Amino acid sequence: MPWQDGDHRGRCSNLVALGVLTLTLLLCPTATAQQVKTIPEAQCPATGNPDPLLGPRTRIPGRWIGRGAVKPDLPIVVMAGHADSQAMASAGTPGFAVDKRRQPPMDPRMRDELYWNLQVQKTVVRLGQAQGLNISAYTPPALTIPNDDDPRTNWSQARVRSARGEYILEIHFDAYRPHGFGSGLIPAINRPLNAVDESLAKTFGRFPRLFRGGLGGPRRGIGILEIAMLEPPLENKLRNPTTRSQTLDCIGERVVNALVQGVS
Repeated sequence: MPWQDGDHRGRCSNLVALGVLTLTLLLCPTATAQQVKTIPEAQCPATGNPDPLLGPRTRIPGRWIGRGAVKPDLPIVVMAGHADSQAMASAGTPGFAVDKRRQPPMDPRMRDELYWNLQVQKTVVRLGQAQGLNISAYTPPALTIPNDDDPRTNWSQARVRSARGEYILEIHFDAYRPHGFGSGLIPAINRPLNAVDESLAKTFGRFPRLFRGGLGGPRRGIGILEIAMLEPPLENKLRNPTTRSQTLDCIGERVVNALVQGVS
């Protein structure tokens, strides 16, 4: 169909404008890119003691050192603490927001600690696999398994997997102050300590190996990683939808970087 005069002038104007835009993109790429690029996410804060993201390390430090070498393809299994003990005495901390501020739990089926343990577990496995780690997750099929010796529990799985050489890392959040101790690794008791234990301890802090006389998890091969006390300001960042994803990624990055360093 032939163009009408008005259409022809309009199309010519459009072509001229397109040519000007193309020339602008070629001559001024930086200015144009600044107009369309998205605002980058804030970088994760550097580690410290007290840590700007996670708060203080454990107030009862251990003196152990992990020296054993591990293979780069060490199988790492990440668990969420209290994943099989909801509605029981060992359900985990409800956190400051629920206990003191009377805010609703993140998920009514579970304590807030387990909710965040699960979120960090997923993040660590996702980021770890992206970094090439031989890392996977185990989550029990039920939130309440009263029998510790049930083969589906974290403890039972850890005992079997640790015996065949897998590294078991269980994610936890500590109670809020004054009940909590702070961040740090409570290492496994059933095996010699290795470079992964040491790397995690340097990043998060180290609890005594026989903390509280030796906990059930470490006796079965679990390294308990207390991420932080579940209290403000970290808890606020986790609960706030606008900062949650970035905060979880920063926590996951800390854990994964320590694991990568440990197997390197």
